[in-house]
Amino acid sequence: MQFGLPAFVALALTGWYVANPDNRAAITAQVDETRRSIETRPEFMVKLMAVEGASPVLADTVRKLLPVDFPISSFDLDLEAMQDRIAALDVVETVNIVIRPGGVMEVNVTERAPVLVWRRVGALELIDATGHRVATLVDRAARPDLPLIAGWRANNAVGEALAILAAAAHLGPRLRGLVRVGERRWDMVLADGPTIMLPETAPVLALSQVLALDAAQDLLARDLTHVDMRDPRRPTLRLSRSAMARLTPTSFESPSHE
Repeated sequence: MQFGLPAFVALALTGWYVANPDNRAAITAQVDETRRSIETRPEFMVKLMAVEGASPVLADTVRKLLPVDFPISSFDLDLEAMQDRIAALDVVETVNIVIRPGGVMEVNVTERAPVLVWRRVGALELIDATGHRVATLVDRAARPDLPLIAGWRANNAVGEALAILAAAAHLGPRLRGLVRVGERRWDMVLADGPTIMLPETAPVLALSQVLALDAAQDLLARDLTHVDMRDPRRPTLRLSRSAMARLTPTSFESPSHE
């Protein structure tokens, strides 16, 4: 009982003091000032931004997307929101933002590497090995180093396309590209030869059979329009019109009567 009364009095006085709006405002201001004095200490201040792993063009885009007014307290930076903003770029595969000692906000970016040009309706797209869009291409001639694929949702079968292209790598510039047919299979288009119609299953194996025949008998140099391997058990060759014309007799001689 000797200690209960003073404690009660102290509690009552505290309640009375806090009940006054002016006193509450003063307390809040004092807390905010103390917090701000801690947050703005030199060890918590960020002085500059460094973008790592990005090309000059992407680095410039990142800086424009993150218009931070330095110096700024690290407590005032929403790193997660900033990462989400950068990750929304098609060209960005991963991004991680950290505050380094010395007051450096480091933006670590991994760019998607384009491996194919995808011709879809109305546009040319650069896509990576997963089929994800990297960027829009204005002109095919801008990336002649990358193979071309075409067709509806051809980007959903990039892995298979890359395997086919790897098997046909020795064809070099003769290979114009692959066309996705019915979201099921591929046609291989050659610049100076027949179109190779590949099957839905095991297209690389079927292509290897065609290439073996070409190596042995110059199959792809013949006057053909298509090599139909949709059923590898029954490959079919389609002759060009000129080849058909040479095989079709245009005149007949009547037998002589002696």
